[in-house]
Amino acid sequence: MNLRKSLLTTAVLAATLGLTACGGGSGSDNEGTTPPPVNKAPTDIAVSASSVNDDQVGFVVGTLNATDDSTSGLTFSLAADEALFEIVDGTRLKLKEGIALNFEQQSDAKVTVTVTDAGGLTFSKELTISVEDVDAENGVNIYEFASKLGAGSSVSYSGQIARHALSAEIKHFIGQLTDDHIATNGLTGSQVREQLMLLWGDYETVKDSSLKFVGDLETKQRSFAEISSSGKELSLKIAGKDSLDKMHKAWQEEGNFLGWTDFGTQAKTPEGLIFHYFDLLAANIDKFNSGEMLVDPDGNSITKLYITESGLDLNQLIQKHTLGALMFSQGTDDYLDQGLEEDNISGDLYTSLEHQFDEGFGYFGAARNYLEYSDDELAGKGGREAFASGYNDYSGDGQINLTSEYNWGNSTNAAKRDRGATVTTDFSAAAMNAFIAGRKIINDNVGAALNTEQMDALTVQRDIAVANWENAIASTVVHYINETHADLDTIAAGIAADGYTADDFANMAKHFSEMKGFAMNFQFSPFSPFNAAANEGKFAQLHGLLGDMPIVSDAAAIAAYQANLMAARDLLQSIYGFNADNVANW
Repeated sequence: MNLRKSLLTTAVLAATLGLTACGGGSGSDNEGTTPPPVNKAPTDIAVSASSVNDDQVGFVVGTLNATDDSTSGLTFSLAADEALFEIVDGTRLKLKEGIALNFEQQSDAKVTVTVTDAGGLTFSKELTISVEDVDAENGVNIYEFASKLGAGSSVSYSGQIARHALSAEIKHFIGQLTDDHIATNGLTGSQVREQLMLLWGDYETVKDSSLKFVGDLETKQRSFAEISSSGKELSLKIAGKDSLDKMHKAWQEEGNFLGWTDFGTQAKTPEGLIFHYFDLLAANIDKFNSGEMLVDPDGNSITKLYITESGLDLNQLIQKHTLGALMFSQGTDDYLDQGLEEDNISGDLYTSLEHQFDEGFGYFGAARNYLEYSDDELAGKGGREAFASGYNDYSGDGQINLTSEYNWGNSTNAAKRDRGATVTTDFSAAAMNAFIAGRKIINDNVGAALNTEQMDALTVQRDIAVANWENAIASTVVHYINETHADLDTIAAGIAADGYTADDFANMAKHFSEMKGFAMNFQFSPFSPFNAAANEGKFAQLHGLLGDMPIVSDAAAIAAYQANLMAARDLLQSIYGFNADNVANW
């Protein structure tokens, strides 16, 4: 019984019995009245559904309700540090925006909900939310769409995969260049540079070459030509060399490309930097061949000849710069920007708009069934045997199709950072779901130009995809800032003691170069927060802090440089809104 009903009963009794303020029988003044009810705390919490579909970002679980002596005035809340769930509209429990749960990683999740009644009394309960494994379905959680213009698939982006393969082959080739390999094979700097230039800019010459980077992996394609037949030079697609009218900056003009200072004899452009790195590598090899030992600042011999005496790992710099100046640039500043203005009416198996979107997705590098992997599997850190090491034969033909069943580039980095987050992130699922949803909007409307509402919906999905693609890059820079900082602790301790080792120096060079190479990527996307007016000048500030090489001269200089690295990390945390715990632990 509530208080309002109690007062009404008392009034009725007073009128019926003739009770007045004076007179009456003996006893207390409260005789014949009902005492007000005592508020009791809620005793239970439930949710109308208790499961989520795996890989669905922001999934709504259900409506919360509580057992209480009153059904009104109840409020629900979660702990301030709750990482996965949120409450919207007062009672709806859902996954946070940008968060999905993966059945391959966890079968359930826990969340503690607190209910507070109108009188301020509370009750808390831990709810278990199960994760439902959703069957693979084209256009839902698989990037696959049937053609509406003919018989077959409308998805095609083999050219992008050919360029991923070329980049992987360059990395494999450079990674072999130890002092023993150079001496055994009698390679000169010019021969190495010539081979790199062929892989970079002469597809016709290298297209029938076997793919060495795949090793013993049984792949459907054994040469570049089996991926894509012709014209897939990296040189034709790096920023400043392709679709100049579509680029948000004239990259071929000196002064527009930022993040690096010394280009040697090369042009100060994105491709000029690639050629400068090739020059440095050739010079290292020639120096070794001349009989002059390559040594780090502590006097240790450098046996990996792609590492310079100043602490640059040229293999990492070349690959990471290519991922930005080519893959990220083409994906965001070409195919997923002006590319969305293309025709969606006619074609053979796909429209021009379908193909433009596919090519943007292709540069992200995810396998078609990307959402079927766990983060561990994408990172090559365990999981099911059939998904380990970043590939899966989902077609069941006994081979890995490099165009659809292999994960490349930033698609794997997204999972690595999700895997390493202290407070949950899901860059991988958020990006992939948005790519699938955006492609479905296009496929559903083949045969007609997208109307304003449809185009708005498409650009929303595009924005989610490219933002999470960039989040994966930015969090990876944070990761390598942390790694480089720790390496410099080791270097400084070595300087203070008996010296550091060649491996200490090589690790530091690798991590610095991954950090620096990835950090130059942001400028290539027109959607990057670095391009916002409020962040003007901050990209140059970031690279002023990172520098063009690690500082290892003495303890004081190392400490000053480490302080710069922490300032760069703070800048990235501010720009991207990353959680502080994640930034500290990535």
